[in-house]
Amino acid sequence: MPIILDGWAGNLPTIQYSTSQDVTVSGTSSQSATVGLSTLLVRLCATTACRLVIGPAATATATTNSTLLPANVVEFTEINPGQVVAVLQESAGGKLNITECIIKRSNYALSNKVTT
Repeated sequence: MPIILDGWAGNLPTIQYSTSQDVTVSGTSSQSATVGLSTLLVRLCATTACRLVIGPAATATATTNSTLLPANVVEFTEINPGQVVAVLQESAGGKLNITECIIKRSNYALSNKVTT
């Protein structure tokens, strides 16, 4: 049974890391710098549990009801070009690392066999 990734013509997509930034996680919502105009995916990892929200710089504010990112967990998520990540500590301060990712089409074709 072939593996089909819609729009990828059977090739495995890969990710190339691009610009990276650290944002201080504290008791007040802080924003990252805006992501690049070609960024559609970011890698997130924080040294402490924190709350996140992604959106336009004018309105992105993390609150205690925002999405929880546990400490030392790597998360990949979609983002729109020019948006920011706002962050708020859960219980202690730390750093949130945000790495912009470039999605590439690999030359490695997926196997048409699924092994179990």
